[in-house]
Amino acid sequence: MPSPPAGGAPSHGDPSHLLPPTLEPLITSWLTEDTPAFDVGGFVVGDTPAEARLLCKSRGIVAGVPFFNETFRMLGCQVEWLVKEGELIAGEGKKHVATVRGPARKILLGERVGLNVLARCSGIATQSNHLLTLLRTAGYPNTLAGTRKTTPGFRLPEKYAMLVGGCDPHRHSLSSMTMLKDNHIWAHRGAHAASTTDAAITAAIAAARAAGGFSVKIEVECQSVAEAQTAAAAGADVVMLDNFGAEEVAVAARELKERWGEKVLVEVSGGLTEENVGAYACEHVDVISSSSIHQGVRHVDFSLKVVQKGVEGDGAVDGKGESVEI
Repeated sequence: MPSPPAGGAPSHGDPSHLLPPTLEPLITSWLTEDTPAFDVGGFVVGDTPAEARLLCKSRGIVAGVPFFNETFRMLGCQVEWLVKEGELIAGEGKKHVATVRGPARKILLGERVGLNVLARCSGIATQSNHLLTLLRTAGYPNTLAGTRKTTPGFRLPEKYAMLVGGCDPHRHSLSSMTMLKDNHIWAHRGAHAASTTDAAITAAIAAARAAGGFSVKIEVECQSVAEAQTAAAAGADVVMLDNFGAEEVAVAARELKERWGEKVLVEVSGGLTEENVGAYACEHVDVISSSSIHQGVRHVDFSLKVVQKGVEGDGAVDGKGESVEI
């Protein structure tokens, strides 16, 4: 099955080259969570050499391959892939997408961790690409981004999956870009007795610039066009039109671009889903961000099945369980 149209990072290189030099601390925490004490099932099967087939059983884009590979490498196993990351699997029956080889108990130690990360990442990549395709169809040429509303302890693979799907992961943490949300503005106004919201926005941006320096962008979440204009005038690099209606966005974004041009990026966010995102496809909007590409998405269904040696038909016994046959 051919891959979906390339976009974002995958059109320029291999997303796996973005990952840190080691994933061991992260994956060790996953393995420890799953096996905090004795592995009695592993004791039963021992270290007999074994082979297992990774089966994809639903439609989706394959993502999370580096995490899957590293999980099994750390356990002394080898993974041979039959598809490429970013490839779209049609979901017509079961498809054999990879083979894992190694000691039986080690394969089973990594099974659930590997499947969890692969299913989650593939689901996010699939939904990310789906929403991106809807926007491209609606004529929107700019950036679709995720959010920081990620699963605790799982942000790196989730952000990685957005990239595989062709989207922008948005900021990775509080430290990667300063975003002054409504709570920051309200808290600053209360703490410093600012007379108006506009005064609080201006003062908050000045404080953020002084602390973050020239290398850290500042984004301000705005509830009105007036707030957005104030933020832009005070030096914000990005203004977010938060929870605006589609028609309001078209007007506000045009006004901001007419006044500020490319000095200020315009981001739209809040309540955007596949049902309504096309209406926000406005030429003056630089970034559309939505948690719907990664939060609550449907996982892609994978299973890992050990090939039974010496069993006729290489399938499940007596009809129970799932056969490795395709």
